[in-house]
Amino acid sequence: MAPFDLTRRTLMRGGMAAAASAVLPVSLRPAQALQIGEAVLTSVSDGNLLLPLGFSYPDVPQDEFIALLEAHGQPTDSLTPDCNVPVLKSGDRLIVFDAGSGPNFMPTAGSLIENMADAGFDPANVTDVVFTHCHPDHLWGLIDDFDEIVFPNASFHMGRAEWEFWRDPGTVDAMPEARKSFAVGAQNRLSHLEDMITLFEPGAEVLPGVEAVDTAGHTPGHMSFMLHGGSDPVLIAGDAITHFVVSFAHPGWPSGSDQDPEMGIATRKKLLDRLSADKAKLTAYHLPAPGEGRVEREGAAYRFVAEG
Repeated sequence: MAPFDLTRRTLMRGGMAAAASAVLPVSLRPAQALQIGEAVLTSVSDGNLLLPLGFSYPDVPQDEFIALLEAHGQPTDSLTPDCNVPVLKSGDRLIVFDAGSGPNFMPTAGSLIENMADAGFDPANVTDVVFTHCHPDHLWGLIDDFDEIVFPNASFHMGRAEWEFWRDPGTVDAMPEARKSFAVGAQNRLSHLEDMITLFEPGAEVLPGVEAVDTAGHTPGHMSFMLHGGSDPVLIAGDAITHFVVSFAHPGWPSGSDQDPEMGIATRKKLLDRLSADKAKLTAYHLPAPGEGRVEREGAAYRFVAEG
């Protein structure tokens, strides 16, 4: 099976669409706020994904993987990672990191706009949208069913390497068959930003207090963001860290969702080492909602300590 072989056909064939209807409605999932100096970071749910185990970790020791899930009370027939969209209110800026799935990716995700409204955020007031990367659950929510941008007054920001990869006309042909729809969907949505995007390099201060951190591997230009201004820095990790047990206990295990698994491993280890050494707070897109906590060393590995 190809890494991240996630298509509508395979979901339907595996009965995943039926299972999805039993998941808690995304609109019932709460938002969670974190104070960073004078700014406030709110985790707003876009729902959750529903993934067969083989889509996420096809190349790890399956007996160990199952035992690890069982030891932490997790189901062993599928993974249901939450989708936590960070929204930062800082001064006169309202900054959203990634745009969620939108209505056309999975039935269990795509309620970011509804949940933002429940949390008191008007999409028309969003001043900036900053992207970690261009996978469907992070980008496809950029536009609605009428192909209108859902954040009409925002400025948009993306790492140059990520933009250039997905905008390259050759990317669709170069992608494995299972990921071609990712590339087609990304190119469709990014075309709406052609004249509005601001590109940046790793290390840049994208916005005041928002430092771009190179975390390539999951995608060629994946970017995380360190938020400064509070007593402790806070890292928005995107998908550089994806599972609240596996990513920490076995950072050297390859993830099927990483486009370059070996680079993903190197990035993950470096990031976990920095987070544990700096005592920085962590928020990641697919950790259990609200996805916030800290990283602690545990022998030769790490563990995630949830907060909030």
